[in-house]
Amino acid sequence: MPIILASSSPRRRELLEQAGIVFEVLPSPAEEIHDPAMKPDHLCELNATLKAAAVAEMHPHAIVIGSDTLVFIDEMPLGKPADLEEAHAMLRRLSGRTHRVCTGVCVIHPGGLQKVFHDITEVTFRTLDEAAIARYFSRVNPLDKAGAYGIQEHGDEIISGIHGTYENVMGLPTQMVLDALA
Repeated sequence: MPIILASSSPRRRELLEQAGIVFEVLPSPAEEIHDPAMKPDHLCELNATLKAAAVAEMHPHAIVIGSDTLVFIDEMPLGKPADLEEAHAMLRRLSGRTHRVCTGVCVIHPGGLQKVFHDITEVTFRTLDEAAIARYFSRVNPLDKAGAYGIQEHGDEIISGIHGTYENVMGLPTQMVLDALA
């Protein structure tokens, strides 16, 4: 049975490949909802479900995986920054603090069975000055990443520790996905 990843994220693709999953990529046309009034886990699960459902409608005989990752600090979601100015503001806000990364996942099986879940990881940032932020951005494109950073790309320069799963911070709680596929 074919498996479709409803995402263009290279990080999610890499995680599924490392897990030995054979799949195809079909980015979802669904529009994400941005509602800071929603609880983080509900918002991520809702967006993951919207993404998976849009692709599953076009491919009803496949298993479809939708996912959405957001960074939350003080219960405020930080999605992908619109520009470098917003990316700098995000890292200044995260500097020296612990925030949460929530990834919601929806796996839709043929026949419509949905498995919806999320994972939350706490990430603690080093204290960053403007020079450290500029140095990090000279190595990493922050515009395609929730919270303007990627743990897998020079993350040791900005992150002092995590409590939870590394893969979740990358964008997909791999073991939970494997359990949902079983």
